[in-house]
Amino acid sequence: MADYAKYEPILEMAKAAGFSRAEVFVCTSEAFSVSAHKGKAEDLRVERRSGVALRGLLGGQMGYAATEAEGEAAYAELVRAAAENAALLESQDEQFLYDGDEKLAWVSAVDGSLLAVSPERKIALALEMERLCKAEDPRIASGTTCEVGTTTSACLLLNTEGLRREFARGAAYAVADAVLADGDRQYEEVAYRFSRKFEDLDPAVIAREAVQMAAADVGSASMPSGAMPVVFSPEAARTLLSTFAEVFSAEECQRGFSLLAGKEGEKIAAPCVTIWDDPSDGLGLAGRPFDGEGVPTQKKAVIQDGVLTTLLYNLKTAHKAGKTSTGNASRPSHLSTVGTAPTNFYIAPGGFAPEELYAKAGDGVRIDELQGAHAGANPISGDFSLSAKGVRIRGGKLAEPVTQITVSGNFYRMLESVQAVGKDLKFGVPGASAFGTPSLLVERLDIAGKDE
Repeated sequence: MADYAKYEPILEMAKAAGFSRAEVFVCTSEAFSVSAHKGKAEDLRVERRSGVALRGLLGGQMGYAATEAEGEAAYAELVRAAAENAALLESQDEQFLYDGDEKLAWVSAVDGSLLAVSPERKIALALEMERLCKAEDPRIASGTTCEVGTTTSACLLLNTEGLRREFARGAAYAVADAVLADGDRQYEEVAYRFSRKFEDLDPAVIAREAVQMAAADVGSASMPSGAMPVVFSPEAARTLLSTFAEVFSAEECQRGFSLLAGKEGEKIAAPCVTIWDDPSDGLGLAGRPFDGEGVPTQKKAVIQDGVLTTLLYNLKTAHKAGKTSTGNASRPSHLSTVGTAPTNFYIAPGGFAPEELYAKAGDGVRIDELQGAHAGANPISGDFSLSAKGVRIRGGKLAEPVTQITVSGNFYRMLESVQAVGKDLKFGVPGASAFGTPSLLVERLDIAGKDE
């Protein structure tokens, strides 16, 4: 259990300084990573961080401050800085600290075996994975790199309203970045796994997947332009979902930065599309029992059978909308202010195997990778135009690999034109949020490739 008494003096100092309400948020984290390249361990990093943030109401304004120092003097300076910050603000929005009294059990999502894994064992796994990549195909080039790491983090929240919350989580991951040389061209693909248990990381499976994906790219070329059916692989679909996830934030809607404002209860997607925000411990490993304001989290369908059932709310945005918080206040670290973000955010899997989606597509393209989302996507309008690579679909079956193409469309219209959803749900590497998607068959998108 956390030592709440250690941070109680900060709340007392805040009250003495005139704060009507105050909250202390503590974050600690530790990360280990090592890379294997040319048979040697490189870039071994161990990062430990710990910080304390104070957030409080002074004169109706919310003041923030953070420190990584400890002790009475540091905490007194923290209170002074938060008071100074509040005095500089002129927000018209009503500000809140959570005063709920729900009792939550102490939650730890850190598997005990994860904490016991030695650095030597992590290094050995990275080296073994690189060796297995080279053994899988003689064309594997010297640029191939494998990485293994572990991350653990914990947060603690207490406030003047009597709220006391804490939880921890951790994960291990392994990544194989395989570079395959064939003639004068090189082909690069990445495979990864993550788990709460280090033992779940199988270097042979990850290495084989990365190398086979790179080998499948050999001979790839562009394709003729046209509008055609598109099957997005889980990885490509996940890029789109994560890029446009902010449109489901009530905060973005209230700021006029999302076209979903005022559309709760309306049909915005095909009936086969359901999107969940699920804070449980499994799935994408970004679960948490409470959000950045201490509000208990809950599993919710954001889209249910094509209907937008709810946006994602924190306390402030929920009050403005006359609703209750959905437990989606985000605060990735002690240096962050309160925003809004999903937890494990994913498109529910359907009943189709990928091969069935190709058959439904007939003639089209499977998109396996999207690049340039930071510049080629506009979350406000929903428009995107992204560099891509994948595989042609001919007669309902996969054909030759393609590259140097661009796929263009609109995220909102794409949701409406999803024709079928695969059952191959896959999550990306977790962070503050985790995104997951199965394969998606979209009726038609514009593909720009070579000129005939």
